[in-house]
Amino acid sequence: MDATPSASGRFGRSSCLLALVSLVGVPYSVLMPIFATTVFRGGPHTLGFLMTSSGCGALVGALWLAHATVGYRSRRLIVIASASFGAGLIGFSFARTLWLAIPCLVVAGFGFMVQMAASNTIIQTIVDDEKRGRVMSFYMMAFLGTAPFGSLIAGWMSSRIGAPHTLLVGGVGCFWLALPGSPRSCPRFA
Repeated sequence: MDATPSASGRFGRSSCLLALVSLVGVPYSVLMPIFATTVFRGGPHTLGFLMTSSGCGALVGALWLAHATVGYRSRRLIVIASASFGAGLIGFSFARTLWLAIPCLVVAGFGFMVQMAASNTIIQTIVDDEKRGRVMSFYMMAFLGTAPFGSLIAGWMSSRIGAPHTLLVGGVGCFWLALPGSPRSCPRFA
């Protein structure tokens, strides 16, 4: 029996982890206005700094992944990127000064971009040419289809327990999903 996972199994695990991270982690962006005004006592400029720092991390992640010579197709890279995304969100949830929050968001943006782009790369490389369009539509549904539900849940949770605690729960969820021994609905990657 072949010990390597099948292409459909690898596709399913990549999509499942991406969908779960999109559900619990991506809604951090809808909570940014609350952090800018309530936690950091700022306004539009503070929100701009927060969103720019996340975008800079994503840009660095995309450039790094484009120039990576080894490991960019590794499933372990997806898991490590998911964990770094979660760690960045956890750090940001505890930050009470803008200058501590900016590096945390750079790490979160880096981790999320690497996880998303590496998942896309693996999925497109293992799928047959005649099925690529259907598979990519499923990938986009896993990524973009779960984020609005996560935003709805994050908005509800933030009204109950506050935005920092909601983001802490999301970050711990992303980090926990990436742990190799954690029981979760996605099979283990590594």
